[in-house]
Amino acid sequence: MSEIETIGFHYVVEAAGCDPEVLGNADKIRQIFLEAAKVGNMEVKSSYFFKFSPTGVSGVVIVAESHISIHTWPEKGYAALDVYTCGTKAEPEKAVDYILEQLKAKYAHVSEIKRGIEEDDETFTHMIMTWEEALRKNGNGS
Repeated sequence: MSEIETIGFHYVVEAAGCDPEVLGNADKIRQIFLEAAKVGNMEVKSSYFFKFSPTGVSGVVIVAESHISIHTWPEKGYAALDVYTCGTKAEPEKAVDYILEQLKAKYAHVSEIKRGIEEDDETFTHMIMTWEEALRKNGNGS
């Protein structure tokens, strides 16, 4: 096995019941993602967000540890999130929780993929754990 650490954690999130106003606002999502990177102890390198016409946003924040990305469907209250970090410094789960809170998501289906697991034959594999979360009842967290 190599001395270089290849382990990373990749969160793939289906967020439903999100606030359509937030999902349609590229500037707001950029703010949320930049703050999520701080919350998750990540070093921001660059970002780009694009507002589709008539609706929807795609965007990415490149961090030293890898990336945070999103694509939204405001008319459905749905967002597809992706948070991937390498190394042990970052806390991607905190970034995911922060983003879901800011999108006002009511439900999330989350898959955590542990990536870069080096095998004895110098190949790599990954492991997946999946769960669901009901986040907000009555739209106010109670």
